[in-house]
Amino acid sequence: MHQSQKIRYTFWIALWLGISPLMGQTPFYPSHDEIVARYRHAAMMDSLTRNAVFKSTVTAHWSSDEQSFWYPNLLPDGTTEYVHVVAKTGKKRPLNKAEIAAMTVANKADGQERRQPQQRGPADFRGGRVSPDKQWEAYLANGNLFAKRLSDGDIVQFTSDGTRENPYGAIAWSPDSKYLAGYRTYPVQDSLVHFVLSAVPKTTRGQLVSRPYKQPGDPFTTYDLFLFPLDKRTAIRVATETIDFPSAAPLLRWRHGDARHFTYEKFDRGHQRFRVIEVDAHTGNTRAVVDERSSTFIYHDRQYTYYPKGSNLLIRTSEKNGWRHLYLVDLITGIEKPITRGEWVVRDVIEVDAEKKQILFTAGGMNAGEDPYHVHYYRIGFDGNQLTELTPEPGHHSVTFSPSGAYFIDTYSTVNKLPVTKLRRSKDGKEVAVLEKAVLSDSYQQSGATPPEVFVAKGRDGITDIWGIVSKPSDYDPSKKYPVLENIYAGPHDSFVPKSFVPYSEMQSLAELGFIVVMIDGMGTANRSKSFHDVCWQNIADAGYPDRIRWIKALAEKYPFVDTTRVGLYGTSAGGQNTVSALLFQPHFYKAGVAANGCYDNRVDKQWWNEQWMGYPVGKHYEAQSCATVANARKLNGKLLLIVGEADTNVPPESSHRVADALIKAGKTFDFLSIPGMGHSDGGPFGRMKKRDFFVRHLLKAEPPDWNAGELPYNPNIGRERWSFQ
Repeated sequence: MHQSQKIRYTFWIALWLGISPLMGQTPFYPSHDEIVARYRHAAMMDSLTRNAVFKSTVTAHWSSDEQSFWYPNLLPDGTTEYVHVVAKTGKKRPLNKAEIAAMTVANKADGQERRQPQQRGPADFRGGRVSPDKQWEAYLANGNLFAKRLSDGDIVQFTSDGTRENPYGAIAWSPDSKYLAGYRTYPVQDSLVHFVLSAVPKTTRGQLVSRPYKQPGDPFTTYDLFLFPLDKRTAIRVATETIDFPSAAPLLRWRHGDARHFTYEKFDRGHQRFRVIEVDAHTGNTRAVVDERSSTFIYHDRQYTYYPKGSNLLIRTSEKNGWRHLYLVDLITGIEKPITRGEWVVRDVIEVDAEKKQILFTAGGMNAGEDPYHVHYYRIGFDGNQLTELTPEPGHHSVTFSPSGAYFIDTYSTVNKLPVTKLRRSKDGKEVAVLEKAVLSDSYQQSGATPPEVFVAKGRDGITDIWGIVSKPSDYDPSKKYPVLENIYAGPHDSFVPKSFVPYSEMQSLAELGFIVVMIDGMGTANRSKSFHDVCWQNIADAGYPDRIRWIKALAEKYPFVDTTRVGLYGTSAGGQNTVSALLFQPHFYKAGVAANGCYDNRVDKQWWNEQWMGYPVGKHYEAQSCATVANARKLNGKLLLIVGEADTNVPPESSHRVADALIKAGKTFDFLSIPGMGHSDGGPFGRMKKRDFFVRHLLKAEPPDWNAGELPYNPNIGRERWSFQ
């Protein structure tokens, strides 16, 4: 019987005898020898759980007629099988290597694997230099715009004030060849950030690296929009504001069947207004076809727009009614109608079929009782009718389509349920066949490891469900109380708790040392309602802590072996900022933290991310929430380890050094680890080792292995990095 099974057996026997094993629970504080054994056990678990899952995905190679496909399966014994599938029936049969080779050659000969060439005009011309009627060729010289008639060489000079520093460009022809439209550009050179590489081989001096880096409040390149009528041979300034955000000139789209009007999209800096603006080429006047405003923010990177070819329609996303949904806009009348509606979230648009007037999209939260972060696939008509769910099973779905889109392969799982892969018919989602059910390796099953547990508790409002996962030691003793570690990443740009199957992770590896390790998506993160997301607005320092703290306390109510008096947290990038903020602003709950490469002061980090959530202009609220001010550094009561890579190109390394400076000036003690040559990371193997040692010392009160004395061998694969960082 495995150790964890023995513990559970003893637990239930005690209950049967009327003895509460939870009475008089003692905090888990291992001896040095015990913790060394746990490090050794965690390393063994890391090894036993590698390559644990088989038959978890299907990579289909379709025949040219799309009547069949084949795929390889890596098997637990190290061999590979090849499976042939008839698409219409789902009938499977094994293939040998000779058959696979013949199919691969046939597919290449048929051109199935060829790449489509990308047709692009010159950088300064969108759609090409030559007019649609093939009579004129536009060109730029010394920053000015010209057009040459191809029949006789007659040249029209539209501008004379352009320069190499402030040129005209991004030019586009009207469909009737009577106009050109484009911009005069006023470029901005971004200021530099610097770092020093201190340990470059074959050098004796630090190597300075400098690069452009836009921070909040920095200016953008600006664009003035102009019309260039061929018959007037001049430039006409369009009656609209200078475009000062974002960094590229907006695309110009001429109205279908009408060479007089075109539109462009404009986001105002500060992310609180989005417009689709129409220009009248005859007059230079404008009107807003779409004009959306928000008192908080409009998420720039998720503002989806699509203009179906051959129409004067726009499909776009908006959260104006509290949830991210699809809308259909008539670009002539400006009338906007909802396509999707309800208390659920459109996640992504996969495809728009203009001919059938249908949209293929993903969404979360439509199915009552299911994790709202699970992604499902749907199809709907432009008019909002004929909503069809293509992936009905509960779980997080990932889909790949056949070349024509007639079929798709659907793999779904949950964080603790193995993947299943099915072949489905695209028109209605009907299941054709189960292709594979994933299996676990023998070594994984013998290791005693288990996937994380899903846990749900109410957030700060007592109403909203907060979702997270829990990993506990494989040999945990329910009569003891274990400290908690939170793997935190509260960046508002997404949600982060994994939803697909996780057999093993760094969280579980840490848990084996004697911790309860959790990960939570609190308020202020994305993929829920607008109000859920809005918590982050000018309020990054909140990081969902009221939800996280309440969630951990609810976990302890269910599981008395969870010790809420010993809670630590760790994170990288935004998670690093969250970690330090927790120790400064929530010291009553969080007692220790390891923060790597954090964006601790939102004025120092990249512009696009911070102005999106903290707003523009840069105000006093930026400083008030900074971890790098002496006033906030004075609030540190817990234990802190800062890790920084000296070659971080995502968050300038000085962000970490400014926190260190503020803590020193505030008279606070802390640990600081700078890793030569490391980029934006959690610290790599050495940083992960230091993280473990830090929490073992401060939350388990044990002395970790003496690495210098060789008490345990250094493990370069420790904790295997699982998360990506913004």
